[in-house]
Parts: sequence; structure tokens; C-alpha cells
Amino acid sequence: MSNGARKRRGAAVGAVVGAAALVLTACGGGGDAAGGSDGGDVTLEFAQWWEPELPDGALRALMDQFEEENPGITVDLLSGPYASTKEQVLAGAAAGTMSDVVGLDGAWVNDFAKQGSIADLSALMAEDGFDDSQLVSQVQVDGSTYMIPVINFVYPMFTNDDLLGQAGVSAPPSTRTEFADAAEAVTALGDNTYGWVLPLSLEAPNGVQNDVMSWVWASGGSMLEDGQPALTGNPDVASGVQFVADLWDDGVVAPGSFTMKEQDKVEEFSNGRVGMMIDSLAHVTTIQEANPDLHFSISAIPAEDGYDGERGIPYASWGIGVAQNSEHQAEAMKLVEFLMGEDVNAELSSTANAFPGNTASVPDFVEDDELFATAFEIYQDGYPANEFTGLPVAEELMRQFGEQLQRTLNGDQSVDDLLANAQKSWESEF
Repeated sequence: MSNGARKRRGAAVGAVVGAAALVLTACGGGGDAAGGSDGGDVTLEFAQWWEPELPDGALRALMDQFEEENPGITVDLLSGPYASTKEQVLAGAAAGTMSDVVGLDGAWVNDFAKQGSIADLSALMAEDGFDDSQLVSQVQVDGSTYMIPVINFVYPMFTNDDLLGQAGVSAPPSTRTEFADAAEAVTALGDNTYGWVLPLSLEAPNGVQNDVMSWVWASGGSMLEDGQPALTGNPDVASGVQFVADLWDDGVVAPGSFTMKEQDKVEEFSNGRVGMMIDSLAHVTTIQEANPDLHFSISAIPAEDGYDGERGIPYASWGIGVAQNSEHQAEAMKLVEFLMGEDVNAELSSTANAFPGNTASVPDFVEDDELFATAFEIYQDGYPANEFTGLPVAEELMRQFGEQLQRTLNGDQSVDDLLANAQKSWESEF
């Protein structure tokens, strides 16, 4: 991606969704100076969910390397799973007791920034002379960066090669028209097969992000203007949502969408019942283990016919930030910059089977696995796009949109009414 394009996409962001559950780990407050008031050694608390997701000892080994390269700074890893720590961390943010360095879920950034619980990374990067052009993306609020995606789990399109072949489709579709034709052909095979799977559960509404708005981003569109909702009077959004509605009306979407969650979508695809889905790259191994005989490919999400620009691809991140209450923000920023360095970022992304947040980093697995290599090409050719990250009450915005979309798919209102109603409800949240 060019530097100009990268700057334009600097605030492109992700909810994760998708791949793994993302979380902060609860902590009792920032690290204290081990040497007391004489300016001695510093201990940084680093709260994250990453360590349990990685092979044993992997994150600790990187921290040991950081400590060796930065004498006088010690890193204390505070690790825990999403489900048991999320509420405690949110409470810690409100109370001003965050750890010095925190793993961030992008959906929380806006609230944390408005609370004043996380630091302005734009200012810290400027103070330290850090070149942010090497960053794939940044999560911003009111023009300032508060989270840096360290590694990214992207959401390309998966295609069942056997089903498409039986339907006479020789290659994964690249345009919306090709996708619609392929979905119709697969559905016509019968035997309870369908062209596409669309999870729209309101309980877990990230299908709005990954499976609906992804059509808008894949053609370079945006649902925002100057950081505010722009659903109405927006031909890119209207076109993308209308495309989804047309697929529904054509009967090519697998049944059960209104209660379906992401894991249900993956199960449908793994069992060979659907021809295509948009999903996290993190589920490649899950699919292969569930059905070793399934032949599938990965490709970019189809774009609007005639579009030849950069394609946005949904993603979820392991993000990182610095606590506003930290007494060691300069040292904390050193750890952030260490993790974003070309070599370290490549190592971390390789270990996590994710894509790097440094533009120059290349994970090892792209040389060994054809699927990951293809996905990495898609990632490099496009830009990470998830405009829900950094927005206030991001999950609630998805749910409100999902409610209106379900009404439209039920035939109770038009796409224009959907967008007008969602615009009104979104505006009340900003």
C-alpha cells in the first residue's frame, strides 16, 4: 500500500471478532518503580489475553528479549482469558487502575479514550520520535491514536471448491455479479446446500460487521463521514446492503440466519452445506480438523462490478495501548515500539498465525502454507478495514443495525428505511 493510501486508511480498524475472543486482563494498577524515589529500575505491568492464546513461554521469551535490550525495565505479565476478566478490566479503566501497558479490544477504545483511561499514543510516538508510517493501521479517536493493532486476524472469503466445481463454477468469484451467480448455482444443486451463510444473531451481532459491512469496505466504501454515521445518502452503503438483501430474496442464503452466530457459520461450512462464507483466517485449522476431506480456497471478498481500487478486508486485532494513570509512560512506550519492530512483530505474528501490524514484517508461515500465503497477498494488496472499532458502544451499533436488517429481510421495510432508522439510532449514540 502506498504511504498516501496508508495515511488515508490510518484509522481503519477491527472488532474482533472474529478469530479469537479478545480481552484485557484485570489489574490492580500501574507498575511501581522497583528502586523507589531514587529513579531506580522500573517494573511495567502488561495486562493482556495474549499469553494464554500463544504457545507456552512464547510471550515471556519476547519480554525477556525486551528486558535484555532495555536494562532497568522489567515486564510483569498479567494474563487471563476474555470471559473472566472483561468486566474487571472495564471497571479498572473507570477507576484509573489500569496496568502500564494494556492489550486492547478495539471496540472499547472510544469509551476508554473518552474516560481518559488510556494515553494519547500520537503524543507519545511524537515525543519518542517513532515513525508511525511503519504501522499498518492505527485506531484513532478525535484525530489522535489510542490503540495500535499489533497483529491482525483477517476475514477473507472461503469457498468450498468441490461444491463450486459441481455447480460449474471454476474459480472463486471476484465481483458481486460472479458471487451472486455462484451462490445461485450452488443452491440449485439441492440436497440442502446453499450458496452463502449469513449469521445475524442479535445476541452476538458481529455478523453486521464481518458479513454485511464487509461488502461495503471491499469496494472502498465507508459507513462514516468525519467520524460520524453516514448511512443515508450514501450510495456505497446502500449498494452493499441492497446486495445482501437481493441474495436473501434470491433464496441463496442458508436458513437460520436470524439466530446464527459465527461458530454456527463455521460449522455449516465445515460440514459442506454452504459454498461460500466470509470468515476469520484463524478458523483454517478448525475447519481442516473438523473435515479433513474438505477442499476449500481463500480469496478476497468480491467487489462491486467495475471497482479496481484497493479492497478493504475485515479484521480483528490484538491491540495495545498505554494507561493514562501509568507513572512510566516513556518506558511503556518503549515496550509498544519493541513489539511493533519489524523482526519482533514478524516473530509474534508467526507464532500467533496472524498478520503483522508492521508494514515490513513477513510471518514465517506464508512461505510454508499455500492458504496463508494467499491470504497474506490479499492482506498486502488491500487494507485492513473495520470502521466499528473506535466507535462508541460499537457492539450496540451492530445490534441496532442488525435489528433493522432483520426487519428488511422479513419484508417489513425497504433498504432505504433500514438505513434511515439505523442512522437515527446511531446518531443518538454519538
